[in-house]
Amino acid sequence: MGFYGWRPYVSVAERQRKAMREVEKRRKKGQPVSPIIIEGRAIAKTFWGKSWCENLERYSDYANRLPRGRTYVRNGSVVDLQIQPGSIQALVSGSQLYEVTLKIAPVAKHRWKSICEDCAGAIDSLVELLQGRFSKGVMERICRQNQGLFPSPAEIKLSCSCPDWAGMCKHVAAVLYGVGARFDHQPELLFRLRELDEKELIVKAGTALPLARQAPAAAKVLGGEDLSDIFGLDMAKSISPDLKPAKKRAIAKTTKKKTAKKNTSARRQPRKLPKK
Repeated sequence: MGFYGWRPYVSVAERQRKAMREVEKRRKKGQPVSPIIIEGRAIAKTFWGKSWCENLERYSDYANRLPRGRTYVRNGSVVDLQIQPGSIQALVSGSQLYEVTLKIAPVAKHRWKSICEDCAGAIDSLVELLQGRFSKGVMERICRQNQGLFPSPAEIKLSCSCPDWAGMCKHVAAVLYGVGARFDHQPELLFRLRELDEKELIVKAGTALPLARQAPAAAKVLGGEDLSDIFGLDMAKSISPDLKPAKKRAIAKTTKKKTAKKNTSARRQPRKLPKK
C-alpha cells in the first residue's frame, strides 16, 4: 500500500504481463479463457455491438465510471469474458487480476411476447429469419431502450473483487463494454444472456407470414393449345419422364422438323392480290 491507502501505480504493460501469467495457469488447468481484443479506437463496429454500448451510455447511473472502463477494455485489460444465461463472468487486469460477476434478471414474459408480436409484422423475409438473419426493423425493435432486450441498471447486479467501494468500478465498466465488443461477433449471445430462445421469433413469423402466394384461378391459366392458336405455333407435347433419353431426343427432333417444315410452307404460299 502507498500513502492514504492507495495502491502503488503499476504500468499497463506490467499489469498485462501479470494477467497473462494468471490466464496461462487457468488454461493449463483446462479452464476456458476468452479475452476481449479491440482493434483500433472503436470498441464495437456492428449494429449489435454499437447498440449495446449506446444503450449503456444512456444510463446516468453509469456515467462517472464509463470513461475509465473504455480505457481498460481498449488496452486489453479484459483478459476473459464468459456470457452465460443470466450472468457474465470476467477477469480484468488491474493492480492485480480481479474477478467480475454480473447477474442479469430475465426478461419479463409480457415484454418478450410484445417483442415477438411486433417483430412478426416487421420481418421482411421468413427465409432470411430461418437462416439466422434479422431485418433492420427487427433489430431496432429488439434493441429498443427500456422495451427491448438490453437490461436496465435495475436489472443488473454488479460485483467485483477489487477494493473500490463504488457500485460500478472501472473493472465492471470495462466488462460491460467488452460485452458490446463480443456481440460484434456473436450477437446470438444477447438471447442467451436474457434466457430467451430466438426460435420463438421464427414461430411467430410463421403464423404471421404466408408461406406461398395464392395460385391463379384455373380459368386464367393458358394451356398449350391456347398458345398455339394465339401465336400460330405448334407447341411441343410434353414428354413422359419414363421414356429413355434416346427416345426423348427422337421425339423432340421430329417435333422440331415438323415446325420448321410448316413455317417454310407458310412462307412459300403465293400472296393473293385483291380483286379490282
